[in-house]
Amino acid sequence: MPEGDTSIVTNRAAFHEYQIEDTYEAGIALQGTEVKSIMAGRIQLKESYVAVKDDEVWLMNAHVSPYKHGNIHNHEPLRTRKLLLHRREIEKLKKAVDQKGMTLVVTKVYWNHGKIKFEIGVARGKKLFDKRETLKRKTIAKETERQLKENIR
Repeated sequence: MPEGDTSIVTNRAAFHEYQIEDTYEAGIALQGTEVKSIMAGRIQLKESYVAVKDDEVWLMNAHVSPYKHGNIHNHEPLRTRKLLLHRREIEKLKKAVDQKGMTLVVTKVYWNHGKIKFEIGVARGKKLFDKRETLKRKTIAKETERQLKENIR
């Protein structure tokens, strides 16, 4: 396995829409063609979310494109997939979701020791002024970085 960044997909929309409080690493139960598609980076997380039902954690509304060479054994693109976590972690996630304004979102899909892992973020929705403030901070940081580069030259 190569060293460095092993991420497959990052959910940038989640960082824009939510303030991530805490993160958890979860495995996932996949079918064969889903693994091939995710390895190729053909997963869409923008509209997806995580739900806790009956002491189990589920990934909802994530679109995994059908595998090109999968023929009749291809998977359903929008099916609900089970996330694999320890019992204590599931209990913590249930408590976090019960708090007002908290939700669970997938922030990243990556490799870890040859297995596909999902990073789940416990998130609080941002208000419009929070989004503007974040955008303003990014813009200021870019401007100062550009000015520093110009001063070095």
